[in-house]
Amino acid sequence: MVRRLPEYLMIWVPLLLSAAHLISFSIWTIWISFTPSTLVPVTGWVGLRNYNSVLASRNWQIAFDNLLLFGIAFVLLSLITGLVLAILLDQRIRGENVLRTIFLYPLAVSFVVTGTVWSWLLNPGIGIEKLVHDLGWSSFHFDWLVNRDMAIWTIVIAAIWQSSGFAMALFLAGLRSVDTDIIRAAQIDGAGPIRTYWRVILPTLWPITITVVVVQLQFAISAFDLVRALTNGGPGIATQLPALVVYDLMFQRSQLGRGAAAAVLMLLILLAVLLPYAAWRYVQRRQAAHA
Repeated sequence: MVRRLPEYLMIWVPLLLSAAHLISFSIWTIWISFTPSTLVPVTGWVGLRNYNSVLASRNWQIAFDNLLLFGIAFVLLSLITGLVLAILLDQRIRGENVLRTIFLYPLAVSFVVTGTVWSWLLNPGIGIEKLVHDLGWSSFHFDWLVNRDMAIWTIVIAAIWQSSGFAMALFLAGLRSVDTDIIRAAQIDGAGPIRTYWRVILPTLWPITITVVVVQLQFAISAFDLVRALTNGGPGIATQLPALVVYDLMFQRSQLGRGAAAAVLMLLILLAVLLPYAAWRYVQRRQAAHA
């Protein structure tokens, strides 16, 4: 026990410090959300006034609507893209290692860099639209970045480019772990490649699918730097997301109490995703232990 003490210290001390930091600041934020704090924290009690103000604000309503659209579109499309890439790589094609590296590369790029580069590409004055115009197609239009109705989809595109490699890596690991005897049995029964994947292989990937969905949803709910660098919430407030509302209230309007309330609402949305997933994982472990 004494000989393993340094190992325990290396593991538990940082873990406990991180947990204490997370819990203490979460409690502090919750407390601030019930006070009339503006530029600096103050004592006092205003009940749910800050929450009512945030929920009734146009910024939050637009941000929540955008979160629903962005979350659903981003998660579904990144899931499909990652699965398709994983299936293609699972064919043992030549140059697989190079392609896998290319698909995973966006994960190594920060969201700020991703947002900045995509803002250049999608800018009508310097990006794809200008390039096509210079090639002679003057009637071509791709101005989603400055179109209030389409700007949210530029964030979806950039987020899919950034995160599909993560889904691909998990799905590929799942595909490579499928029992080959099951695949051979399906082939002996006359199942072709498409039917083998659809009927035999893909149903075994549902635990990985749930994990990918939860991780991607967590990113969608807390997305800030990608949106800040790509659209900055614009045009106007057309691409506002909850994290940008928190930033705007706290650091631009100096409404600390309302910003804290918005942050707590974000936390509740995250918990609505993470707690069912944690319960599902707990049930899975219990069933595996009793199997």
